[in-house]
Amino acid sequence: MSILTTTAGAIRGWHRPLTVHATVMFALVPACAVGMLVDDRLLLGESVWLKPMKFGFAMGAYGLTLAWLLSRLRKGSRLGWWLGTVFAVAGLLDVGAVAYAAAHGTFSHFNAGTDPVARTVRTVFGFGVMPLLVTTLGVAILVLVQRVGDRAVTRALRAGLGLALAGMVVAVWLSNSAGPTPRTLTDANGHLVSMSGGHGIGDPDGTGMPITHWSTTGGDLRVPHFAGLHGIQVLLLVTAVLGVLAARRGLLHDERVRARLVGVAALGYTGVFAVLTWQARRGQSVLHPDLPTVLAFAGVAVFILVAATVTVTAARRHTRPARGTGGTAQTVSAAPR
Repeated sequence: MSILTTTAGAIRGWHRPLTVHATVMFALVPACAVGMLVDDRLLLGESVWLKPMKFGFAMGAYGLTLAWLLSRLRKGSRLGWWLGTVFAVAGLLDVGAVAYAAAHGTFSHFNAGTDPVARTVRTVFGFGVMPLLVTTLGVAILVLVQRVGDRAVTRALRAGLGLALAGMVVAVWLSNSAGPTPRTLTDANGHLVSMSGGHGIGDPDGTGMPITHWSTTGGDLRVPHFAGLHGIQVLLLVTAVLGVLAARRGLLHDERVRARLVGVAALGYTGVFAVLTWQARRGQSVLHPDLPTVLAFAGVAVFILVAATVTVTAARRHTRPARGTGGTAQTVSAAPR
């Protein structure tokens, strides 16, 4: 009970509008799960409620991360509060539009129809999408001009926000990724819907993977979009793991070493993001990489391995054995503080 009380107390100090935003997003997930059980309508072979459920979880996780981050700002905290509030409102509008379209059994994205639902969704997206990009850029700038934790945490947040921004830019490309040629699809109500654009490249309406619905027959920019948006959580997880290992590994006691390793992880993750984007833009499914793509991923893996090895080796060279009290050998950092 004390752990729950402490956690609840900490969360109460986070950015309030974003905390509310994340709560609503996470509440949408079980609501959509119920919808999937009681509503048998399908869009492109998937439940109409799958898409808002995925959006709710993704937006909730990102919004909660921002809520925590903004509570740690020392400079520009008032500006950060307003940026977070705008993000929270825009996120609610966007995901709300996705759920609204799902409730009516029609497509939310790329829907060029003239019916009231399609027009409403396009209007909401027109007001809601760009603020997400602009506010993320603003928060990234605030984090760049100050430290919001130790070196490792600050580096993870800066790199993660940069990746999130890049992921959102990729999302903007989605609007014309399938080319300008319009096409017609059937919605969950059996109505023909005019579509303009699509997620896939080379095969915009090809077969999709389970759950994610990423294309298995063509390129899909949703893959790098997802990777970029959630890079910040991955890098914070790496930072947390290094922090736990620091209790057992004397080498990681120095936050500079942990920060360098987080930097290696950030560069490696950026490389993966770049390869995924390049792969999708060439119309290639993430499940069917060709030789150049495999070599590119291998190059990123080799870079991570070599850079991490060099970082650890250099850190060991800056340590020297010393005799502790009672003749016990200890490792003392000789690096300048």
